[in-house]
Amino acid sequence: MKDPIKESLTKKSVSAKRETRGKIISFSFTAIIVILVVTIIGFVASRGVLIFIKDGVNPIDFLTHSVWAPNKLDSAGHPIVGAAPMIVGSFSVTLIAALIGTPFAIAAALFMTEISPKWGRKILQPVIELLVGIPSVVYGFIGLTIVVPFVRKIAGGSGFGILAGSFVLFVMILPTITSMSVDALKAVPRYYREASLALGATRWQTIHKVVLRAATPGILTAVVFGMARAFGEALAVQMVIGNAMLLPQNLVSPSSTLTSVLTMNMGNTIMGSTANNALWSLALLLLLMSLLFNFVIRRIAKRGEF
Repeated sequence: MKDPIKESLTKKSVSAKRETRGKIISFSFTAIIVILVVTIIGFVASRGVLIFIKDGVNPIDFLTHSVWAPNKLDSAGHPIVGAAPMIVGSFSVTLIAALIGTPFAIAAALFMTEISPKWGRKILQPVIELLVGIPSVVYGFIGLTIVVPFVRKIAGGSGFGILAGSFVLFVMILPTITSMSVDALKAVPRYYREASLALGATRWQTIHKVVLRAATPGILTAVVFGMARAFGEALAVQMVIGNAMLLPQNLVSPSSTLTSVLTMNMGNTIMGSTANNALWSLALLLLLMSLLFNFVIRRIAKRGEF
């Protein structure tokens, strides 16, 4: 005979059943996301290594040579695929954009959090949100009509090149670095500021010696996020950099990036051909750089925990 008391105590309640269903749904969607990410990485990696396995290209030559002609063969019968010009172009525009944008972003973040929080947010917050919402093609068009002629006037040359691409990327990554720097500054405990002021430090000494130093890991994370955003940008940079697969001689000589070469040529190659395999190797290189940026961000964030 069933014991009704024991049965009532061992029976799951409605809330427990709902919690179990919620866990199952959450784990299922999480598993789908993980599988999707692993699948994408595996697919890109499997395609990206074909140029080295199937076509016999030396990875060192791929990274260091400067001639990109996948439809031609060298003396050893291997495709000529030197990605050095695109690698140099990608890193150049990314680093210069970060160097230009970081001081502006930190200044804006300090104004919004330390100097004039109320007016700063009212003035700068809508501007930052507006910059985030502008499509990449609009940035590229503005760069083509304003930045390129400006660079041509002040630096000579055609105006197309790394400098023009850096100016466009500077505006594009400014909202990212600014927003994350604001969060980093807000995360600094209030008693840090109060203790500094109580010891006789001025407002600027407190900001410089205390607030900025405490927020440095968060600001560095913001800068790396901005660099990752710049490194993966394609359309806007493609419109102003010149798209010449040559090692840049200076900041105003036409160049190219990994993303610009991919967007220009991926639709013009046949799947499985040597040219297509070479483009997939560039995509794999971009993926590895994205993973590297994420690793650096996680390391910085871990070291900066309060």
